[in-house]
Amino acid sequence: MDQRHLSPEEVNELINQSHKAKEHSYSPYSKFRVGAAVKTRDGRVFTGCNVENACYNLGVCAERNVIAKAVSEGYKDFIAIAIASDMETEFISPCGACRQVMREFGCNWDVYLTKTDKSYEKMTVDELLPRSFGPDDLSKEKVSNIPIEFF
Repeated sequence: MDQRHLSPEEVNELINQSHKAKEHSYSPYSKFRVGAAVKTRDGRVFTGCNVENACYNLGVCAERNVIAKAVSEGYKDFIAIAIASDMETEFISPCGACRQVMREFGCNWDVYLTKTDKSYEKMTVDELLPRSFGPDDLSKEKVSNIPIEFF
């Protein structure tokens, strides 16, 4: 499928949406707010934020939150995601788990890493997670007769 690229206006709007989503962050423990906005191939935009939990490992990152939100409403074909935080001097970068969740929906879609001034660095999912494992790997040829004593 051909990759659709966003116009400069669409990039700015997606970044603005990610920064607005950050305002809804529930981050009482880390005080590290993150927002994300994902755009589907048909132009729909979904937003999400990080939601922490007193049991730290039960929290969910903004990127996984927004993707789950879109998927739960029937959307799985993404063209871009913008990620925002309160970091002023560094571009926000998704954690490994978020990179893997983004990879589930393809390698060749755009990721906009932003700063508070809304400047950005553009990458693809493949650049963020090179040599990744994805759905297509499950159908690749494998050893078919694994000896029972292996387990």
